Amino acid sequence: MPPVAPPAEDSRKRLVAIALIIGAYACFAGLDATAKWLTPHIGVLETTWARYVSSILFVTLLLNPWTRPGLTTTRRPWMQASRSLVLFASTALNFLALQYLQLTQTMTIMFLQPLLVALIAGPLLGEWVGPRRLAAIGVGFLGVVLVTRPGAGGIHWAAIFSFLGVGCYVAYSLMTRLLARHDSSETTMFYSGLAGIIILTPVMPFTWHAEPTALTLALMLAMGFWGALGHWLLILAHRHAPAGILAPFLYTQIIWMTALGYFVFGDLPDSWTLAGGAIVIASGIYLIHREQVQRRPRR
Repeated sequence: MPPVAPPAEDSRKRLVAIALIIGAYACFAGLDATAKWLTPHIGVLETTWARYVSSILFVTLLLNPWTRPGLTTTRRPWMQASRSLVLFASTALNFLALQYLQLTQTMTIMFLQPLLVALIAGPLLGEWVGPRRLAAIGVGFLGVVLVTRPGAGGIHWAAIFSFLGVGCYVAYSLMTRLLARHDSSETTMFYSGLAGIIILTPVMPFTWHAEPTALTLALMLAMGFWGALGHWLLILAHRHAPAGILAPFLYTQIIWMTALGYFVFGDLPDSWTLAGGAIVIASGIYLIHREQVQRRPRR
């Protein structure tokens, strides 16, 4: 059996994992902001394809599979393929939902992910989350609802696309944790975006009509950089901490997106956004506090 880490070392690893996951969601917010700018200029499918191609480009340059032939060797090929596929499906389903739903509605549905991951990680991975952490997750979700304030007049049938997208991303998160037990972080990173490229590349000659400028090309590369770095940090975080502990910090993405909305698009956050953000931050601080208290040696 592998040696058991001392409580202090285990606590330090989990705090490092929390920092990594927060950095990952900051990168994903940068990715979303870049995609939001690009989509009106080159199209949704083209933006999605560019996101995966540029990400794979950065991953290939950084990891260099030609000089490291063992990089592409995986002990769980079907799980790697499935993980890449559900990541692409999550993106595609979200785009389908956005054709019919308001952004606030899809965002609220998306933030169900931490609750689902925390609940499923127990029976599936043996990573049980205590009642206090579950309560903090619920409080964080209420903060997100306060920010997004979805309408109360009913919701379009296309919400099923958004719910299916949530399910795909939950599967992606759990498979990331499972693969951390079998494959290296580099191998998992290499396979992350392959499904998107394989599926979208054959249709690009028939759908691409916009002539890319130097700015759009630069933003395509930036999108790949944010995506590659974000998923790399996500993989590293899951190697240091259970999925149920990391899942609540998805809420921090709303803070990064609010900041980018202001600095990039000039969107000023209102009082609801500030109040909801404060609740999200308080929930995250409490989760970190609980982690330190639980791992503190008893006297």
